[in-house]
Amino acid sequence: MISFRNFALRRGERLLLSDVDLTLHAGWRVGVVGRNGTGKSSLFAALMGEVEPDKGDLDLPGKARIASVAQETPSLPDAAIDFVLSGDQAVHEAIQMEANAFANEDWEAVAAAHHKLEELNGYDATARAGRLLHGLGFPAETHAKPVSDFSGGWRVRLNVARALMTPSDLLLLDEPTNHLDLDAVLWLEQWLLRYPGTLLVISHDREFLDNVTTHTLHLHEGRAKLYTGDYTSFERQRAEQLRQQQIAFDKEQAERAHLQSFIDRFKAKASKAKQAQSRMKRLAKLAGTEAVRAERSLRIEFPEPARIPNSLLRLNDADCGYVLALVGAASAASSPGVSAQDHKLAAEAAPTKSGLRTVTILRDVGFGLEAGDRIGLLGPNGAGKSTLVKSLVGELPLLAGERNAHPDLRIGYFAQHTVESLMAGQSPIDHLRKLSPDVAVQNFRDFLGKWNFPGDRAFESIDAFSGGEKARLALALIAWRQPNVLLLDEPTNHLDLDMREALAEALSDFDGAIVLVSHDRHLIGLVCDTFVRVADGKVEAFDGDLDEYAAWLRSRPGSESAKAAKATQAPAPSAPPPPAAPRPTTAKTNPHKLAKAEARVAELEARLAAIEAELADPAAYAAGSTRAADLGREQAQLRERLAEAEAELLSLYEAAA
Repeated sequence: MISFRNFALRRGERLLLSDVDLTLHAGWRVGVVGRNGTGKSSLFAALMGEVEPDKGDLDLPGKARIASVAQETPSLPDAAIDFVLSGDQAVHEAIQMEANAFANEDWEAVAAAHHKLEELNGYDATARAGRLLHGLGFPAETHAKPVSDFSGGWRVRLNVARALMTPSDLLLLDEPTNHLDLDAVLWLEQWLLRYPGTLLVISHDREFLDNVTTHTLHLHEGRAKLYTGDYTSFERQRAEQLRQQQIAFDKEQAERAHLQSFIDRFKAKASKAKQAQSRMKRLAKLAGTEAVRAERSLRIEFPEPARIPNSLLRLNDADCGYVLALVGAASAASSPGVSAQDHKLAAEAAPTKSGLRTVTILRDVGFGLEAGDRIGLLGPNGAGKSTLVKSLVGELPLLAGERNAHPDLRIGYFAQHTVESLMAGQSPIDHLRKLSPDVAVQNFRDFLGKWNFPGDRAFESIDAFSGGEKARLALALIAWRQPNVLLLDEPTNHLDLDMREALAEALSDFDGAIVLVSHDRHLIGLVCDTFVRVADGKVEAFDGDLDEYAAWLRSRPGSESAKAAKATQAPAPSAPPPPAAPRPTTAKTNPHKLAKAEARVAELEARLAAIEAELADPAAYAAGSTRAADLGREQAQLRERLAEAEAELLSLYEAAA
């Protein structure tokens, strides 16, 4: 149980939170939400003991083990799997002890290390670390690579894996889905649903919050308020509270006006003096309900393109990839925009006659963009989504095939490195002036005001901007060019929920064509009406929605659900059966077995729904009661059993197909 009592938190001169009184119970999964700058990350720092409260108390169980995601990863020579394994420090030390004992042929020390590993249940630790890496998108061949070989985004994933490996009672995750693709986000959701401890997660991904959290902690204007339920439930509750507050305010204002009118009319009349005095006292005692302040609604827009040709852009029979001039390892490392894995593939490829090496990521691509198209690209990181986008932009020349672009094509391109390419020390006005040197400053100011850079903010150096503000400026610079095609590769990293909603609305109103890569299912679901899957070197239409894509991911070979399904199948007999009458070659599913599996899933779903309903009841968290913790543990067990039952049912359906 975590308790805040009269808690206040200050960073520098700024008071972030004050008068916080609330309790978080064991087993809760709490989404921490609020605009950028409201103190979410600072609250995590206080929980980890990195900052002291300005006032009041923050109580944590004395023996609580806390795990969190490190913000930086040093360039280490350690293998990725060893780095993740070191999250469980005791097990990692025991494994190192065992390795050293074997190297020294110290058999007593080997026995001691074995005993220690047995005590810690550490024999499966390496396998657990491998599963974490696999779930977060690391191919098996990368597990032994040094941490220093990975780019910044992949190091963030390593930090997430290490935090999940760490034994903990309280897990703090600050924007864990940034730098994850949709496949990894879906895997992380399932992992967190099985986590038995208390979870606090900061996220701007509303679908992720809805799928993971049981409670929502809203930070707003220096206050923290706890809501029961996921993010959508929080939105409904808050909207109703604001509505009731406005009703109370309007009613009070009407009463104030009525009282004041009576006082003004009769305070000078002796016959009414007593009544007037009474009404003056009543007026003074009115509570002073605060008016609902309209929460700033951020609205952005992409200007209407000057021209929108019908056929905008097309790739025909295209091979997409990289041509690298590899003189040695150093030149490979310096090639811009190419992943370490692609460099490895290129280094292994045979050189062309010109001495260059090529790596082909996608083959025989046929991809067309017409006016009004809204296409979402699906697929794991490293499958080639960014390669396809760069090929559409023309940043990567095709290795084969052709790229046909309309003469009036005007592309707005947001890449994952776009924010980093902004000019340090320059203002938003400076960035626009570089694009259009002859435009009046007032025009720049009017435009930037629409992107929430009002007044003097347009002249401030971007060095002091947050990541979200820089991303918003990068999008504004794209909008300034009036594109008729938007190619957006993970545009939501660093954007808060309000900005993501504004971006979704702006993209929905955009008249041109859109190609979107994003792990934010809410955004991609609102904006895109067709989907393309990029995987295994191919670019293919995906006939379905995001829910069907998630189901496809769970059922494909190698997924956790597929493994569970395989584990539930009956083992093959050790010896061949005696000769029997010929059987039909097509397998038939036993209808009784299918009905039993369906009933099992329905039973587990009903039991899980009952548990979750009880967890939503505040009575479960009464002081001194262990009911909530018991329910949380039972909930985690039921979810795991339900996943296995669903996997078994899926395998039966597939067999019957």
